Amino acid sequence: MPIGLQEAWDFFSNPANLAAITPDHMGFHIVSKHHGPRMYPGQIIEYKVSPLLGIPLYWMTEITHVEERKMFVDEQRFGPYTLWHHQHHFREIEGGVEMTDIVHYRLPLWVLGDLAQWLFVRRQLEGIFRHRFSAVENRFGKWV
Repeated sequence: MPIGLQEAWDFFSNPANLAAITPDHMGFHIVSKHHGPRMYPGQIIEYKVSPLLGIPLYWMTEITHVEERKMFVDEQRFGPYTLWHHQHHFREIEGGVEMTDIVHYRLPLWVLGDLAQWLFVRRQLEGIFRHRFSAVENRFGKWV
């Protein structure tokens, strides 16, 4: 992103901004109470999201690690996955900031979960991150 590290951190570490980079068709919104302007370790964030056929799902994540202007981690505590561990890394580079997402996840229901992964979940997650990439470019400009 062609912005400074502090600007990138301020945007991504504010839970209220997540909706701005999530596709509209996901029906994403935060339902838990006010969290303040920044994420912090131990913070619980509750969402409603409709990833499949408009059916709303409850999802609770905990911010487990925060290193100011370097990284934070959200982990699912309750929701559609057996495991959800999402790392957000920020690194200042010449002319801007490189942000890297690392996601580890596992679906429930063994073989049925594996089938869902193969049929649509992987593509849906890739689509969400492609949308986020575009939304970030639209907001902060393209990297040149």
